[in-house]
Amino acid sequence: MVSRRAFLAGSAGLAALPTLATLAACGESGTTFERMRASGVARIGIAGERPYGYLNGDGAVTGEAPTVARAVLADLGVGGIEAVQVPFARLLTGLLDGQYDLVAAGTTITPSRCARVAFSRPDFLAPLAFLVPEGNPQGLRTLGGASRSRTRLGVLEGSAEQDYALAAGVSPTAITTYDGQSTLYRAVANGEVPAAVLTRLSLLDEQSRNPGSRLQVTPGFAPSTTPTGEPVYPVGAFAFRPADTDLVVAFDTALTDLQTSGRWLETVRPFGFDDENLPPAGLTTAQLCTS
Repeated sequence: MVSRRAFLAGSAGLAALPTLATLAACGESGTTFERMRASGVARIGIAGERPYGYLNGDGAVTGEAPTVARAVLADLGVGGIEAVQVPFARLLTGLLDGQYDLVAAGTTITPSRCARVAFSRPDFLAPLAFLVPEGNPQGLRTLGGASRSRTRLGVLEGSAEQDYALAAGVSPTAITTYDGQSTLYRAVANGEVPAAVLTRLSLLDEQSRNPGSRLQVTPGFAPSTTPTGEPVYPVGAFAFRPADTDLVVAFDTALTDLQTSGRWLETVRPFGFDDENLPPAGLTTAQLCTS
């Protein structure tokens, strides 16, 4: 468990990319990592969520996760990236179906997701926050408080925030799901729901592009999903198919070098990240998969 002090302290190919089944039919063999190195291109899954993984105005893939992935993969001899954008709730399904080689979308490590896919070492810490009308009329600070006040919440469909809210006691009938962060933001702005919960980084990014919305983002907090009320700190990482062990090991080695060298901070600062988002050195994916 991470202490509270530790927590606070290419081009886009969006259609017609071949799946693994198609590649197999064409006679291409080898592990995912071997095929990536042979072609010089990695296919990544994104969900269009800023600042994690999205397409810019020119249609090129950008965001914290694709940019970090590009730096890591370049160190592994894979110089190109092609992106496939899918709804957030389908990111892991698309990975397992062979639509892309890895997910580079800032996916939070949770035990239920660990049962489906393999995760890289932790990439970043990301506290949650509420999006609320100015003045925070409900006085929301934690998911437990939202549960006690019976506040209706908007969340991304299939998100860790949805799971955290349910674990905190928020009634399923009090949760409305949305397919993207912009839709979620508009739901609060239009009064469909009185509040939304998402990572603070994502909400601040959306707020910066909606001046005059008369909404505010609350201070960050860690959800609590344990019987003793201990905080569980949201940690984003890259997701892989469980069989791609050679790719995970190589990716982790290069990601560790990127973080310890200081290049990680240089890479992520343009997307609103700073040293407080760097995971503690002792934090492991195995710990997060069982917390």
